[in-house]
Amino acid sequence: MSHLMLDVLLDNESVAGRLATTAAVLVFALLVALIASRLAGRRSEDQYARYYLRKGARYVVFFITLVVLAVVWRPFAGQIGVVLGFIAAGIAFAMQEVIGALAGWFNIVLGRIFRVGDRVEMGGVRGDVIDITPLRTKILEMGSALTGAGSDAPRDSWVGGRQYTGRIVAVSNKMTFTQPVFNYSAAFDYIWEEVTLPIPYRADWRRAEEIILDEVRAASSSRGAQEAMERMAASYPVPKTELEPRVFARATDDWMALAARFIVPVRAARSTKGEVTRRIVGRLQDAGIEVASQTMTVTMDEPKEEPSEPSPKAG
Repeated sequence: MSHLMLDVLLDNESVAGRLATTAAVLVFALLVALIASRLAGRRSEDQYARYYLRKGARYVVFFITLVVLAVVWRPFAGQIGVVLGFIAAGIAFAMQEVIGALAGWFNIVLGRIFRVGDRVEMGGVRGDVIDITPLRTKILEMGSALTGAGSDAPRDSWVGGRQYTGRIVAVSNKMTFTQPVFNYSAAFDYIWEEVTLPIPYRADWRRAEEIILDEVRAASSSRGAQEAMERMAASYPVPKTELEPRVFARATDDWMALAARFIVPVRAARSTKGEVTRRIVGRLQDAGIEVASQTMTVTMDEPKEEPSEPSPKAG
């Protein structure tokens, strides 16, 4: 029985022999892919490196399997040439998008635009990258107020802030060539935030400025950002940037606008800004400093009653 099975596997002249060889190659390739992905994942402590090594091992096994099957079925190439011609004509219409997506994949991997785990905005979608394939990038979406850069139309999202919506969005890798790609956490895992409060001119806005500066200094991550900036400067010619929190004053027709600028980790930006805002408003209220708003005061005076003239007496 074993000799018969071996003869069938080695028979490359009949269709049955090639089918048996094809099945054996596919089973063997599946086993090799599983073993190779596990061995590749053990060679690195970084979870992102393990991810890429496993996927790379699977792609290599898949490519070698295609080459082996092409050699096995080569004698029948003349018979299936017409079929392959129709298939090639059918996919020719979509080839441009596929080639663009593949080129985008090489652009992402070789250009180090982003990797799995980075927070990006790509193709009008903002979120965390959870998977990168040769054709598409999958992003765990976050809420945003706008559809994309320069657009005033609201996005189809029920979450208005930087929190997960729960949706996974697949974006074509071709977008890396046609639209800007914003990476929030690649080389510098911090962003600058601003809190702007309008203070009436009649209030002690200088004291308000001191309160705001105290709170943003307590919340700022300037030391960690400085270390991250030094690491980034080792790879890129980054100009010297001010990282310490500051408060900028701008005089308007109605009030003094105090804008506090400070730096925070990208994944804690919204929560930090909300906490800072609550503390600032609370301290301003304790200090008796009000926050201005666009209101209008209308004063209505009741008309005074004029004294009635005495009626003339009859003579």
